[in-house]
Amino acid sequence: MTWETYLAEQQFRHQDELLQFLSIPSISSLPSHAGDVQRAAQWVAQRLTTAGLEQVQIFPTGGHPVVYGEWLHAPGKPTVLIYGHFDTQPVDPLELWTHLPFEPTIIDDRVYARGASDDKGNMFTPILGVEALLKTEGTLPLNVKFFLEGQEEIGSPQLPAFVASHRDLLACDLVLSSDGVQYGEDQPSLLLACKGLAGIQIDVHGAKSDLHSGIYGGAVPNPIHALTALLASLRSPEGTILVEGFYDSVLPLSAGDRAAIAAIPFDAQDYQELIGVTALLAEPGYTPQEHLAARPTLEINGIWGGFQGEGVKTVLPAEAHAKITCRLVANQEPATIVELLTRHVEKHTPPGVQITVRALPGTALPYLIPADHWGNQAAADVLREIYGKEPYYTRAGGSIPVCELFLSHLGAHTVGFAWGLMDEQIHAPNEFFRLSSFRRGPGAYCKILHRLAEK
Repeated sequence: MTWETYLAEQQFRHQDELLQFLSIPSISSLPSHAGDVQRAAQWVAQRLTTAGLEQVQIFPTGGHPVVYGEWLHAPGKPTVLIYGHFDTQPVDPLELWTHLPFEPTIIDDRVYARGASDDKGNMFTPILGVEALLKTEGTLPLNVKFFLEGQEEIGSPQLPAFVASHRDLLACDLVLSSDGVQYGEDQPSLLLACKGLAGIQIDVHGAKSDLHSGIYGGAVPNPIHALTALLASLRSPEGTILVEGFYDSVLPLSAGDRAAIAAIPFDAQDYQELIGVTALLAEPGYTPQEHLAARPTLEINGIWGGFQGEGVKTVLPAEAHAKITCRLVANQEPATIVELLTRHVEKHTPPGVQITVRALPGTALPYLIPADHWGNQAAADVLREIYGKEPYYTRAGGSIPVCELFLSHLGAHTVGFAWGLMDEQIHAPNEFFRLSSFRRGPGAYCKILHRLAEK
């Protein structure tokens, strides 16, 4: 029996197991579901053991647990760490679900449930691929470790400390992430980069209380005027960020980078209509597509102060506030960006007001893997074989902190190797996962493990 025939014969058993897995309401953000996250960890640990993994353990972290398993009987071969997560987002608003979110339902070869695409369906595929190889070949072509967490949906707060203190256990040559997407049902993609994150809150204080705008207006500094002038100093009208030193460490885009970005279909007019705007912006010298993929940003996310109710209140406010976040690209450091923003605010503070700057929580380092990295080459080979097409080389505007975490602590790059699609209602009501992807994934993992062993 080959791994192909094994997966075909076990297809319905694996599908039934997926439904069991999806029925566990492992919502990591809600304390009332902490026991369910633990129950999902136990399910995953048992499934790793059934697949033939060894040294399977559930590790406490001070928060939600992580699950580890290994098969290390390929001396001289690379070690691959397979990553994924078994926690889910909350289900609200429940009334918008067609079916109950933890009663998985199959319709038209799709399974509907919270966590179906993100990430339980995806995460299960490498376990099944490894099982198929061990059941049919009795061995794996290289060394494999699994590292599966239960806190990704809340930002993995305990993961940095856990990885730092378990470097030897997690040591590897490459990470394969089962958390992610492909470009389309018939178009593969490889993620090369994701942006980092840094942010600040600006608090502007003027008089000790709100004042009558007729009696005091014009002579007393208005914190909202001061704040808006300060915010306007951050960017040029064309979109260039004016904070001194902001671009100093940004890696320039090569001709190859720009060609790879341009190769991905992008119709500016369709994009505008989809999101409901009349124009797109980009700093001079870059296309909107390049900016979305590979240039840093500075955005005002919120601004408030003064009277905001119905009607008129002629008040001169005592304070005003704004939140700003920046999406960062290699090699920008969040702490450095916060320092540069703080200096800019201090330099441009108008007279008569007091301004404080606070760093916002939730920072993330940007991540970049070379397109020709040996892990990407192996993944591209497999994707070409499966799809019959060259993969797009994509960059994400969002942040995936775990990629840089593994690179910083383990010295290993992460290759995204997952099967979700962007239309699968991730984090929204009626989340689903295509069962065609669930059938494709295990075989793809069999192929890539063999391909990586040849590198």
